[in-house]
Formats: sequence, structure tokens, C-alpha cells
Amino acid sequence: MSAASDPTDRQLIALLQANARASTADLARKLGIARTTVVARLARLEASGTIVGYTARLGSDAADRGVQAFVGITVQPKAGREVVRRLGGFPELRQLASVSGEFDYMAVLRAESTMRLDALLDEIGDIEGVIKTTSSVVLALRVDRNA
Repeated sequence: MSAASDPTDRQLIALLQANARASTADLARKLGIARTTVVARLARLEASGTIVGYTARLGSDAADRGVQAFVGITVQPKAGREVVRRLGGFPELRQLASVSGEFDYMAVLRAESTMRLDALLDEIGDIEGVIKTTSSVVLALRVDRNA
């Protein structure tokens, strides 16, 4: 049984996904439970690993600036851990997934310009263990359910 199998926990998580900065008092009011209950549920969800952090999402104006690219990355055997560690240091990295198929990893990058994206791809290509990268620049986002 997962830590978020309870309907109240699921509602709490949904509220936090909409606004991670919501106060416990505000969450309690919206859920119709005591603030101390919210605090206890949050502590349990964090301890169980269901909630692993809180984040800030950029508004559409800030998120739409620059250029976004999907980058397939092929690495040498046994180099993955170090490559992932190095990629994690790039602030332009939005997502990184290990994937099946032609590539070992698929990265989503957002850079302020095509010039920065080009430099970023060079930096990624220079990481020890990276064999090749294949990039596709996003021209238009047709469906976005992550907003």
C-alpha cells in the first residue's frame, strides 16, 4: 500500500503540486482537517519518499523564453553514473531520463538562445564517457499537460 493511497493524501499532494508554497493552515482549510494533521501527513509523505522535494515552476512568459531541445545521449558502458552527475550540474537541464532504444538518455534542455544551446551541446559532448548526442529543437509545443 503506497503512502498516498488515502484520498486525503492524494488531495494534499494535488494541492501542493498546484502551489508548493501553500501554508499548512491554508492546506488544512482546503482539506477540512486540522493543521497539525496536515503537518503529520506531510512528515509521513516525506519520510516515505512519496514527497521528495518542493519546487518553483516558471510562469509561461519565463518558461517560453529561449529555445528548447530534446537531446538523445549515447554513453560508453559504465560511464552513465558520472555522465548523469555531470549533466545534473547544467542549469539548462529540465529533465533527464534513461530510455530504451537508440539512446541511453534523453535530455530536455532549455537555453536562452541558439548560441547557448550550441555551446551547451559542445559541453555535453565533451563530458568523459559521452559517445554522441542527437538533438531536435522544439519549434512549437502542441500539447502541454505539465503546466
